[in-house]
Amino acid sequence: RTLDVDCHALAESACSVVFAPTVREMYPKGVNTEIDVPGLSTILCGHHRPGHFKGVATVVNKLLNIVQPDVAVFGNKDYQQLQVIRTMVSDLLMPVEIVGADTTREPSGLAMSSRNAYLTDTERDTASMLFASLQRVGTTLTKGERLADQLKQERETLKAAGFDLDYLEVRDATDLTRGADEAKQAVILVAARLGKARLIDNLVVDLNP
Repeated sequence: RTLDVDCHALAESACSVVFAPTVREMYPKGVNTEIDVPGLSTILCGHHRPGHFKGVATVVNKLLNIVQPDVAVFGNKDYQQLQVIRTMVSDLLMPVEIVGADTTREPSGLAMSSRNAYLTDTERDTASMLFASLQRVGTTLTKGERLADQLKQERETLKAAGFDLDYLEVRDATDLTRGADEAKQAVILVAARLGKARLIDNLVVDLNP
C-alpha cells in the first residue's frame, strides 16, 4: 500500500526488478480456490484474525507459482506467517527455499514495521516495552524460573501501559501448536494494539538440553 516508498527503498538496495501485480491481475475471477494450513492458521494471530492466514497462504502460493524463484525471503518478525509459508511449501512439495530474515530494530528495541507510522511519538516510546517484555520472559526461560508468574506480570504491565493485548505466549519454535516444555528452542510471541497500530514481535530462545 506504499508502493512508491517501497520502490524508492528497493532502488537504494540495488534491486533489479519489482513485481507488483494489481488485485485484478491476481484475482481476475475473484477467489475461487484457497490454500489452508489448518492448525497453524487458527492459533495466536489466526485466532484473533480468522481467515487471515488462508489469504496469506493463497496469495503467496500464487506469487511463488508465477515467479518460480529458487529462494524467497520473509521477515522473522511475523514468525507465525513464516511458519505457515514454510509448512505450505513443504507440504505442497514446492521447489523453493524459504529464508527468514532477521528483524531490524530501532535503537529502543522496537521492531521496524510500516505499522509504526500509525504511532504517535508518545506511543512509539511506549511500544518499545514489547521487546523489553520479550527479553525479560526470555531471561526467565533460560534461567528455568517460574514462567507462568513472569508471563502474568508482563501481561499486566503491558495492559497498564495502554496496550490492548491479544496474546503473550511461549511456544515450541519449530511447532507453534505445541508448548515449549520439551522444546530445544522456544519462541516468545506477542501481539497487541496501541492506538491505531497492531504490533507484533517475537524472540527465539535456545533452551538448555
